[in-house]
Amino acid sequence: MINALSIDVEEYYQINALSGVLDMGMWDSAPSTVERNTSLVLDILDSEDVKATFFCLGWVARRNAGIVRRIHDRGHEVACHGYSHILVNRQSPGEFEQDVKTAKSLIEDTIGERVIGYRAPTYSITRKTSWAIPILEEAGFRYDSSIFPIYHDTYGIPEAPRFPHRIEGTSLVEFPMSTLRVCRMNLPVCGGGYFRLLPYTATRFALRSIERSGMPFIFYLHPWEIDPDTPRVAGMQPLARFRTYTGIPGARAKFALLLKDFAFAPVKDVLAGMGLL
Repeated sequence: MINALSIDVEEYYQINALSGVLDMGMWDSAPSTVERNTSLVLDILDSEDVKATFFCLGWVARRNAGIVRRIHDRGHEVACHGYSHILVNRQSPGEFEQDVKTAKSLIEDTIGERVIGYRAPTYSITRKTSWAIPILEEAGFRYDSSIFPIYHDTYGIPEAPRFPHRIEGTSLVEFPMSTLRVCRMNLPVCGGGYFRLLPYTATRFALRSIERSGMPFIFYLHPWEIDPDTPRVAGMQPLARFRTYTGIPGARAKFALLLKDFAFAPVKDVLAGMGLL
């Protein structure tokens, strides 16, 4: 089974948990780690001869164009993560359209190639923001990977399909974030904080279970998650701090194991192999 590997390229201080602590006006003065950590991810992938999809923030492409070009030049898919990492539900449809079109154009100019994939900041396409889907379609995206079929306090559509599919009434393909079905509930098992918090044996078991269903899974990681020196920002709520920083010291070793235990390819290649692109 060939599964999809995705990397969300953003600075550690751009996460939603810090949106009320460090506003966008403070980003330019904050210490940057995205180029160093993304370069580390590229080297780890090279060591295992693995290609991935990098969902790049437009803001990062503007400020760190060199690392976005390096991702592309090393044979990975470059996709769009929006421009400003503002949750979809905090934007009007007009603001969202401007955000994604600005980011898409900027990234395409940086790599000299069309961008066909999109992922919303913090998986913030939900039932309430489903108006974003036709905007993505009109902007020229061919697939989305923003919908998490779980219950969560910030995101999620728990009743959404769990596996790649064409969104009804559109030409857009959805690769939802992967979950394990247990007792009529979907459990998140596919990366990020879930990967850092769970023992690796539990993650491997869950992902193997998805493979045994005959469908590929999608895994995600942020470059700052494998950096033990990721700056700890003061002012976060206790739950947000726990979700953000727990498990970082061991994440790089777990990621290396994951790359040895499973076969991966960029999102667009997995969808093409399923006949959806």
